[in-house]
Amino acid sequence: MIRTVIIDDEAGGRNAIRIALERYFPEVAIEGIYDSPEKGIEGINTVKPDLAFLDIQMPHMSGFDLLQQISPVNFEVIFITAYDQYAIKAIRFSALDYLLKPVDVDDLRHAISRVKERLKGKDSSFQYQSVLNNVQQTAGKIERLAVPTLEGIEFFNTDDIIFCRAEGSYTSVMMKEKKPELVSHNLKDFENILHSSGFCRVHHSFLINMRHVLKYIKGEGGFVVMTDGHHVDVSRRKKEEFLKLLNKI
Repeated sequence: MIRTVIIDDEAGGRNAIRIALERYFPEVAIEGIYDSPEKGIEGINTVKPDLAFLDIQMPHMSGFDLLQQISPVNFEVIFITAYDQYAIKAIRFSALDYLLKPVDVDDLRHAISRVKERLKGKDSSFQYQSVLNNVQQTAGKIERLAVPTLEGIEFFNTDDIIFCRAEGSYTSVMMKEKKPELVSHNLKDFENILHSSGFCRVHHSFLINMRHVLKYIKGEGGFVVMTDGHHVDVSRRKKEEFLKLLNKI
């Protein structure tokens, strides 16, 4: 059985999760339902669950604040949100699960399936540390990007990232005065979380740091020369967006 708690300040949200779990997921045992983050912390410390359904937007203390209070997190979390664009990007980047309100049963089924895989022995605590670090930087650009790896967490100073290059389902991160880092995230993941931090997807294979553009050479799409000497093509369909960002530098 998966010992579970539900933490949501809205009665409708709590009941929707409870009913869906009781109706469709007999392997999930609800051990506690809490209507505030403060009660949720007490419940987690008492129940010591395998899984928590955690609302992100709650008064006085967000779901992320709650996790900070009990970090490191030694249980799985499925985040619940009405919609918080940046939080969702940070959750996706850390390869964790979230559900949008109103909760869809198929989405719930997929999330629980992924939780079961993680409960088989993989330590997810580094992923939660990663999402907590990244979501704290919602105001303004990300300065340090926390990337979950097999060994733990690696922190990248975003000012030191020159560009990211797609390598299949992986991404090669080119850093200033460092060797390239191969990361098990695709380029779209990096684009989603770094787009508002001065990065531009200029090509299907390249996401560049606009602060490291040394020169732009005109052409049908043209290409840029980066501060490390690399030449990166700009695709025709990305040229307009790139030039707009270039004019803001």
